[in-house]
Amino acid sequence: MIIETARGIEFGTVTMEQSQVHPDDIVQPLRKIIRVADENDKAKYQENESKKEKALEICAEKIKKHGLEMKLIDVEYTFDNSKVIFYFTADGRVDFRELVRILPVYSAPG
Repeated sequence: MIIETARGIEFGTVTMEQSQVHPDDIVQPLRKIIRVADENDKAKYQENESKKEKALEICAEKIKKHGLEMKLIDVEYTFDNSKVIFYFTADGRVDFRELVRILPVYSAPG
């Protein structure tokens, strides 16, 4: 499915059948299902997934180069490529402002 999320338009998979949900269990705002994913959407999703390895490699290199005490966990491209999200863990606070400034140059869709 192509769905609207808080982060923008995303590719998603339906994991359960339609069911009744108690109104107290609904987290607002509800987002829309835009359409069933077609072959072009599936190809775009696969292309985004294939870019992950290169983005992980580049980010890990930059983390090491800047001596940042953090562990890179994952990277995710939004479906429309408007955002690249890096997930990491760290034992303490990490000033990664410089990393944020240089990563878009290296991880931008291309």
